[in-house]
Amino acid sequence: MRILFTFIGGQGHFWPLVPIARAAEATGHTVAVAGSGKLLDVIHGAGFTAFGTSDPHPPGGDPNAGLRDDSPHEPADREAAERELADNFAGRGARRHATALREIIGEFVPDVVVRDEADFGSAVAAERCGVPCATVLVLASGALLRRDLVAPVLDEVRAEHGLPADPGLERLHGALVLSPFLPSLRHPGHPLPADAFLYRPGDPVRVRARHPRPQVYFTLGTVMGGASGDLIERVLAGLSKVDADVVVTVGSKLDPASFGPQPPHVRIERFVPQATLLPSCDLMISHGGSGSLMGALSHGLPSVLLPLGADQPHNADQAVAMGVAVELDAVEVTAADLADTVDDVLNDDLFRSAAQRVQAEVNALPPATAVVPLLEGLLH
Repeated sequence: MRILFTFIGGQGHFWPLVPIARAAEATGHTVAVAGSGKLLDVIHGAGFTAFGTSDPHPPGGDPNAGLRDDSPHEPADREAAERELADNFAGRGARRHATALREIIGEFVPDVVVRDEADFGSAVAAERCGVPCATVLVLASGALLRRDLVAPVLDEVRAEHGLPADPGLERLHGALVLSPFLPSLRHPGHPLPADAFLYRPGDPVRVRARHPRPQVYFTLGTVMGGASGDLIERVLAGLSKVDADVVVTVGSKLDPASFGPQPPHVRIERFVPQATLLPSCDLMISHGGSGSLMGALSHGLPSVLLPLGADQPHNADQAVAMGVAVELDAVEVTAADLADTVDDVLNDDLFRSAAQRVQAEVNALPPATAVVPLLEGLLH
């Protein structure tokens, strides 16, 4: 088979596709990945043939690219984030990708397209070209995608490509829905599709005892760090008072030295692969992105969550309800609040026990290799 994996947006939409893509390659299938031109190096670095869906160096560029935004961070606005998904991803992004992917499909001639769930345009292109399409969920809670907002915007794109309206989004998910998330992480109003196939993205992670000296990891992901106001400084000030070894990652666009000297137990890096950090952690502090939260739960770790936007407030709701996390207000939290909360979570075994129960559920799921026969079945 020839399988084309597609994503829109940043790396958080690419990495969920990687375990399935690698499993497909290991089975002997030919794989390529289509995504933003700005991420071609990332795709190539992961070992895949890459197709760019946009210009990696648009004329003029962004004069503020790479600069840090120290302005006060605004409170997370859930409805604005839901409308942004509809207007940007189901509107502008879908329009761009529907056209680009029709060209890429014509060039690569895939037997199956596998898209991230926010890549609406690839679903349009696959349907228009008559290629079976599978969807990989990347929004853990599912609540960011509102049918009443997305469908009217996406129907305009569908009409431009000669497709009928899809007001219920029945055609959107295609022939197969793949979920690396547990049903317990879904918002009650947005349950998993009944026929969704759940799988485990990585290898099973064994439960281990806590370290004599706690290990704490803090990240705001690959996108949010530069637009978080002074949140990183406040968290660092709090962590300076915590009796634990701390690793902080601030992203490739921020200079760790810009945060000034830190105490010996706090180390700041641009990037460290989570796979190397989480096995030795006792607590994760994050923005509550879907990938970060699932990474923590896969390792049986409780979280302190500081949602900044997108689907993060919805994810935090579910994690708190499951007893695996505490949520703090990213705008109002003080260094003292952060330090007290970290101490409380580290010293309360209920959080760790709840996270380890979720870890056991994740470990019980089939591996990503189990997805490949399902993709093969789409040809029949």
